[in-house]
Amino acid sequence: MKFERLEIPDLVLCTPNVFGDERGYFFESFKQQEFERFLGFHVPFCQDNESKSTKGVLRGLHFQLPPFAQSKLVRVIKGSVLDVSVDLRKGSPYFGKHVAVELNEENKNQLFIPRGFAHGFLVLSEEAIFAYKVDNFYSKENDRGLLFNDEKIGINWGIAEDQILLSEKDKVQPILELADCFNFKEDLYA
Repeated sequence: MKFERLEIPDLVLCTPNVFGDERGYFFESFKQQEFERFLGFHVPFCQDNESKSTKGVLRGLHFQLPPFAQSKLVRVIKGSVLDVSVDLRKGSPYFGKHVAVELNEENKNQLFIPRGFAHGFLVLSEEAIFAYKVDNFYSKENDRGLLFNDEKIGINWGIAEDQILLSEKDKVQPILELADCFNFKEDLYA
């Protein structure tokens, strides 16, 4: 597995070593020891989730507040998505900035999103199966979101807004200026 820090250095792109032949392919999608050696800290993953969505579906931008903040390790099993993470840690030099990467079944890349970030993805292919690990359980009381088209964040989703399919919940999320955020100095893994 190859690990690469992105423009916001706490976001890590994980590229597996894929071994293929005429029978198909094999790769290790997760190896705790290698992953944590690169990060330098323990991530207590406790649950795996999977969703299936059609083209134009945008899920996000979602996060949970402490004590239920979540890290995620996300990947695409089938199809292709534009995956976006937004730094919500007040005091961070990257606060309000975002990183977008394409994850798909061909590149088999994964993205590690630590606690303190909002996360979402837009389906680019006819359908996508999206899988991810989380290190904390869902908490309705701590569940929050961020408006996908906040002009101050400036995410280019690559398609017209009238082609984006959103849940009712995601249509009414707050802009960054009004959103609940994290404190950069807070130990989100305590």
